[in-house]
Amino acid sequence: MAGRTAEAPRPRVGILVFDGVKLLDFVGPAEVFHEASQRCPGYELVAVSVDGHDVTSSMGVRIGVHHSVEEIDALDTLVVPGSERAVEVFTPPVLDAVRTLAARSDRVASICTAAFALASVGLLDGRKTTTHWKFAATLAAAFPRVRVESDAIFVKDGRLHSSAGVAAGIDLALALLEEDYGADVARSVAQLLLVYMKRSGSQSQFSASLKGPAPRSTLARSITDHIHADPTRDHSVQELARRVNVSPRHLTRLMREELDASPSEYVSAIRLDLVIGHLESGTTVSEAARATGYRSPVSLRRAFVSRYGITPSEYQRRFQTSRSAG
Repeated sequence: MAGRTAEAPRPRVGILVFDGVKLLDFVGPAEVFHEASQRCPGYELVAVSVDGHDVTSSMGVRIGVHHSVEEIDALDTLVVPGSERAVEVFTPPVLDAVRTLAARSDRVASICTAAFALASVGLLDGRKTTTHWKFAATLAAAFPRVRVESDAIFVKDGRLHSSAGVAAGIDLALALLEEDYGADVARSVAQLLLVYMKRSGSQSQFSASLKGPAPRSTLARSITDHIHADPTRDHSVQELARRVNVSPRHLTRLMREELDASPSEYVSAIRLDLVIGHLESGTTVSEAARATGYRSPVSLRRAFVSRYGITPSEYQRRFQTSRSAG
């Protein structure tokens, strides 16, 4: 659907809501589709409930509803948000609504634990999906015919899409927006929403800082917060040590003890997370190096090969090939 014109009808996106829905799973994707109207023709966005009545989110916030399931004849996209109480909220009437609306939709997207709802009605049999890491093992055990990719941010398998939930729902919505209106529009909407960058589905649910141990001391936490605030700055061990008034040797020892990484290794891991996003969004290696604090494309290439075993250019080619195949 990329390349839609202003004369074409706006895609219709229905979001199925129910009592106990996680508010951010609903609001995050909805904001992406709503903000898109500032950069393209946008979407007709409708909230749908089983009976057309308003619902109450898991936070107790009321959500206004436009239509009942019976009033919906066709959707370009159905979005099903999740809930921390998936077993309780995905009642037979809600599952019937998922089954009915999915049959009337060109594509279906689940957010977080909504993968359980799609699996329950048989939509995911023999297909790839993802959910929040906390629920991935339970999903795989409950539905052995579903291929659960537990670490992915979001997954596409034919017309079915799924995301890890919470902020990942925004990433998925941006990916759907890119399918409809192109990468430039998706990046522009990400900027409007102050999302740092649109992550690809293949990225891990865990950033470099989340994969390793958390800092225990105030000093280590101060250093990691400083690095995350702007990873592109000069973060040499000497500069970091001066910032917290300790010797470079002391700082290096402390970070190895608490984070299993030297200062330079920690900075490199954070920067390379950013590099991946730039490469997958189509920037050149030189542009990615400048945007992430590397002195030159050569220094970026050296760090990238050391961590991933391939060059940035080769990674970008593989990603583009994989996305085209999907």
